[in-house]
Formats: sequence, structure tokens, C-alpha cells
Amino acid sequence: MDQDPKTTRALNFFAAQMVSISKSGIIQLIILSIFILGGLYALIVQIIEGHIVTGMRDNVVWGIYIVNFIFFIGISYAGALISGILHLLGVPWRTPIIRIAEIITVISTIIGPAYILLCMGRLDRLDHLALYGRIQSPIIWDVLAITTYLIGSIIFLYLASIRDLALLRDYPFKSKWRHKIYKFLALDFIGTPKQNRYLERGLNIMSAIIIPLAILVHSVLAWIFGMTLRPGWHSTIFAPYFVVAAVFSGTGVLIIAMWVFRKYYHLEAYITKIHFNYLGIILMILGALYGYFTFSEYLTSWYGSETWEMEVLYRLFDVNEYWWLFFFAAIIGVLLPIIVILIPRFRNINSITAVSAVAVLALWIKRYLIIIPTLETPLLPLQDMRSEYIHYSPTLIEWLLTFSGVALFCLLFFLFSKFIPIITLTKTDDTKDYSELRTLVMKRIMKRKLKEAQLKEFNKS
Repeated sequence: MDQDPKTTRALNFFAAQMVSISKSGIIQLIILSIFILGGLYALIVQIIEGHIVTGMRDNVVWGIYIVNFIFFIGISYAGALISGILHLLGVPWRTPIIRIAEIITVISTIIGPAYILLCMGRLDRLDHLALYGRIQSPIIWDVLAITTYLIGSIIFLYLASIRDLALLRDYPFKSKWRHKIYKFLALDFIGTPKQNRYLERGLNIMSAIIIPLAILVHSVLAWIFGMTLRPGWHSTIFAPYFVVAAVFSGTGVLIIAMWVFRKYYHLEAYITKIHFNYLGIILMILGALYGYFTFSEYLTSWYGSETWEMEVLYRLFDVNEYWWLFFFAAIIGVLLPIIVILIPRFRNINSITAVSAVAVLALWIKRYLIIIPTLETPLLPLQDMRSEYIHYSPTLIEWLLTFSGVALFCLLFFLFSKFIPIITLTKTDDTKDYSELRTLVMKRIMKRKLKEAQLKEFNKS
């Protein structure tokens, strides 16, 4: 496959990183492995002893497992929507970030549904879902939608990576297994005009499919709640509310991933401030939409003054229960990103990443507030009920499985970056040329490193 000199230099740069792991990387892998092993221990304990080791009881039948499920499925949609829309529109600055978005989609869609299995008391009956599931049930809709969405996301990621797989196939790696795998996955792609034409057509088709599919999947997930006659759930705007919240949190995760890989792999010449600014503006707009939906949801519930709806609101606004979590999720997590990104004085790479982390945490808490207060509010008055059967608090087992899921997400991301470049190497006709900017940035990096080395030598002397 023909290569231009710039592509060759980029391939050499990423290939060197793919076959080596720094000391800090080894430490990070050990830490992630410890968390995953902790989650494995928690899973074994839960399988042996049952759900009694969790905080879930007769009333609060869902806990942070379902919160994690909604969260991971949610952040996957931002990757699908952003990568799909940017590809269809041919946005020039998409190249350095589009693969990161696609990887987020696939990994999140794999991890998210695993938390549903943790909520089930009889995993031996999992096959009954396929054998006896009723198509009238929104849960069956969700299973079908997520499965289709995952398959489509994998196909989209694969098609978008074929050109780079062909480059890696022809690269002289010392490892024979790499050459065999790349040769198998590249499918004899050599970059002929006919192959490129068919590949672009396939990418356009998958982009057009993945965008409405992503919206449909989270809408189906929202309908599981909206079609339930429970206070705090029975709402007509839950579907668009969930979609906006999902893309909001997913965009935040994408920005954080960009910042991490930019620092870890020294991608300052590829992922520049302009990418953070553009995604920051998207995050700001989504935050404003999410804030509007949040205000509309609670305003209509408060104005209707239905007894059981008000019981949920009382819990959310009670300083002894959920007020501080609600304040952070609904106010701080929305206003802070908007203020920081809107004012140019505050807007820089680190600040955009910091408010993205705040938004992601706020959206996880928001999912928690959607699930738990509602389940803690019984539809019928209860008397002389033990408090642990009404009030929910996560146990160590649940937290271990939660953190292990996050660790597995990071580990899979890291391993993927060791198999294929995290930045798309091959150029397309609409790819903007950042070569001059990259050269300038690399010169600045070398000057800074030289000054740091000189300063160290001066301190030693």
C-alpha cells in the first residue's frame, strides 16, 4: 500500500509506542489489574451468597448496578453520534478524535450490559430471555436494540480502521503474531480507487445507520422507565431527556480520553487546542439542553402536585437525604461547564477537561437520583418496616464491581491503543493538513524538554 512521507513518519511514531510500555504504564496496568481482581472477588462472593451481600432489598430492587448500566450505555452514544455525524458531514478536524470516539462506543456497549446480569438472581435462566421473552416488553426491545447497536458499532469501527490495518500489515514488526492478525483483518486492502470508493460507501451507510440506532437504543431504555407507573419515572420527555444526557456525559468522557492519550502518548501535535475547543462548545450546548430538560421535568412534577410525585421531590430537596447530590448533579454539573467554556479567559485544555470530569460525575449521580429515590418511595403506605428495606446504600461488593468496570474500561482502551494507532493515520480527501502545526508544536516540545534538561543539569551543579 502506497504511503506518503508524512504517513510513514506518523506510522513509525505510533508503531514505536505500540510495541513498548513505559514504567508508568506498567504501574497503571498493575493498578487496573488490582481493581479488576477486586471486582472478580466481589462477583464470586455475590454468586455464592446471593444478593444479600448488596444493598438491594424488596423495595429497592435496583441499585448502582442499573445506574452503571445506564451510564455506560449512555457514554457510548456520544461516540457513535459524534463519529457518525462528523464523518457524514466531512468535518476536517475530525481525524484525530474520531477513532477515540468509536472505541468508546464499542467498549462501553460491551461493559454496560454486564451490569444487568449482576441484577439478576437466577443467571441460570438467562436463556429464558430468548426462549420465552415477550415482544410486548420494553426490556426485550432493549435487548434487541443494544445487540444490534453493538454489532453496528463494531462494523463501523472495523471499516474505519481497514486502511490503518493495511499499513500495519506492511510494517516490519518483529512480532509475527501482529503480522498475521493485521494481514487477516486487512482483507487484502491495497488502497486502489475501487476499494476506497467501496469503503467510503460502506462508511457512509454505517454512519447513516448508527446515528438513528444510537438515538433509538437510549429512547428504548428511557421507555422502560417512562412506561412504568412510578413517581419520578412516568414521564413523556424521558426519551429525549435520556438521549441528551447520554450525549452530554459521553462528550465529557471523550474529552477526558483525548486529554489522557494526549499526555500519555505525547500527541500534542495531533490533538490540539482546537479539538478541545470544538468539543467544549458541543459540551456547553448539550449542557444547556440538559439543564432545560431537567428544569422542565421537575417544574411539571412540582406544579402537578401529585402526592407520590411530591414524595420523591421532598426526598430530593431534603438536606438530610439527597439535596447535596441533587444540587451537584442538576446545578453545579450543568452551570460550571457552561461558565468555564463560555468565557474565553477560563477556556483552555486543562479547564475544559476538568469541567468535563465534573459533568461526567454529575451525570452518574443524576442516574443514581433517577433510580434510588423513586424506589425508596413506595406506592402504598408502609408501617413498621425495617429501614434497610426502604433505604438503600451500596455495599462494598457493589462498589468493587463498579470500580472494576471503570478499570476494565480503561484497560481495554489501553490494550486497544497497543494494537492499532489511537489516531487515524491515513488521510482522506477532506482531511485537513495539520503538518505545519504539528511541526511547530514538536519544536516547542523539544525546546521545553531542552530547557528542563538544562535546568536539571544546573541544579545538579
